[in-house]
Amino acid sequence: MKRRIYRGLSLVLLAGLSFSAGCRLYNLERRLNPVNADFLSKVRYVITREERKTFLELPDSGKPQFIEEFWKRRDPDPDTEENEFKIEYFNRIERATQLFMGEGMPGWLTDRGRIYVLFGPPMDRITQPVSGDAYSRCQEVWYYGNFPVVFIDQTCTGTYKLVTYELSGLRDINLTYMHALNTAQAEAQKTFKEEKALFNFEASLKIKLREPERIEGVVVLEVLYERIWYKSEGKRLWTTLQAVLELKDAGKNTIWQHKADYDINLDEAELEQKAGKKYTIEIPVVIQDEEKIKGLGQGQSLLYITLINTTGPETQKKAIEFK
Repeated sequence: MKRRIYRGLSLVLLAGLSFSAGCRLYNLERRLNPVNADFLSKVRYVITREERKTFLELPDSGKPQFIEEFWKRRDPDPDTEENEFKIEYFNRIERATQLFMGEGMPGWLTDRGRIYVLFGPPMDRITQPVSGDAYSRCQEVWYYGNFPVVFIDQTCTGTYKLVTYELSGLRDINLTYMHALNTAQAEAQKTFKEEKALFNFEASLKIKLREPERIEGVVVLEVLYERIWYKSEGKRLWTTLQAVLELKDAGKNTIWQHKADYDINLDEAELEQKAGKKYTIEIPVVIQDEEKIKGLGQGQSLLYITLINTTGPETQKKAIEFK
């Protein structure tokens, strides 16, 4: 009985944590400046969930570099000056905007626009007028080879929706199509070679003591072992992670700083055993200055964190609120 209760409680806690993380990312997205908000909106069809989370957690100073690297990862031919993927992607957005106006949103955000951006122009596009079949009113069928993609405007007012499985006559075709669509979108989002996952880390802050003249806490950094790049010699693997932290108050005054190296040394068997586990760094924070502590209470204070994987090298930056 106790086991069931604990399991149920764990599920509730996990759901709460997931909801909290979703709210945090939602709030970060709402605070984006127009340039960064436009980027995130435009790449919605090809950005991975992990990339989106990383982008939102970056300080504004780190976002331009992320955007540059985002497109570089998708460049099919890095030896040329042009990024063919980026050029084609924005050309499709522009063309979809022109083609699918009149649905109360930019054309590239409509169902037809989404398919156009992901798959490109169809080989054949058939527009059908109103018919006696209530499910086939104002229908468009696009063909990619022999594969049909069906859109229906139920009210004939110019709003076309992608058909999935609600049409019994097209059930099998459309279930197959949805599988193909998901596969196509997954391929579009696949930006990393299999042997190289995105270097990323989680950061959290725990305040243990808060007094007018003293603050004590700990910053916890966690990174999956398989996300770390190592140097190798025989079966031994090693690398150094460098952590650079800087706490600034609302006036951009530096309140506290930290910089240190953290060595990792293990063999291949140990790395295999640590699959799915995280390397953890705990960094104590102690502030003993009444004026600085007072400044932390006047507006939003941010802790800027940079973690460098010196093998590679790869750098990831984040900013979390100090409260």
